[in-house]
Amino acid sequence: MPQKLSMPRDDDSGLDEHGCIASINNVCKKFNSLLSEALDELRLTLKSSTIVFVDMFAIKYDLVANHTKYGIEKPLMTCCGHGGPPYNYDPKESCMTSDKYLCKLGEKFISWDGVHFTDAANGIVASKVLSGEYNIPRVKLASLVPVPKSDD
Repeated sequence: MPQKLSMPRDDDSGLDEHGCIASINNVCKKFNSLLSEALDELRLTLKSSTIVFVDMFAIKYDLVANHTKYGIEKPLMTCCGHGGPPYNYDPKESCMTSDKYLCKLGEKFISWDGVHFTDAANGIVASKVLSGEYNIPRVKLASLVPVPKSDD
């Protein structure tokens, strides 16, 4: 996220090939791995329950790594912010005032303010969550919601 990327650092050696902070992402991957293992064990215990793990990190990282596929030109820059490239994030400035630069209608950004996702990014993430592609077990979440019975 632009908030973390804009923090002062000695050099860019800690960034991965997509410009993300590798050490933070490695912690996220480890957490998800341990969470997935814990849920595997829980599924064995609660056999009558449906427990679905959704790898949100993988979904969001895919959005950055393959941003052009989603029509996003600047994956690490905030839509609302101050400071210009490469992240357009200044921790001393807020997006809550009317004098801030806002992205133009129709522009696609991942980050709204350096921390929160834009509506465009959230829509992409939601469709991936619902697709089941990043779920263990691979199940479309909509299939778990009972369809109301008609009164006809």
